[in-house]
Amino acid sequence: MAYENILFEKKDRIGTITLNRPKVLNALNVATMDELRRVLLDIRRDDEVGAVIVTGSGEKAFVAGADIKEFVGLSPEAARHFSLSGQHVFRLLEKLG
Repeated sequence: MAYENILFEKKDRIGTITLNRPKVLNALNVATMDELRRVLLDIRRDDEVGAVIVTGSGEKAFVAGADIKEFVGLSPEAARHFSLSGQHVFRLLEKLG
């Protein structure tokens, strides 16, 4: 599957997810979080992946955190949804086994 904001490679039972937004220090925006969710769900169903490495592209940062430009103008409910979506993605990562 092709992604815009992440890269995924599988080799020798190891899946490597690379956050690929180096110009913004791999800040996590909605699109990136959705791609992470999709790749983690795919990995969870793939018996050929025994371990996962998450890394970031570029030389300055692994991940700068949330992309705060997306917070501008969010209603409290939309901000809550964004936060809960991020928690869901990281819970998927935590529970991969």
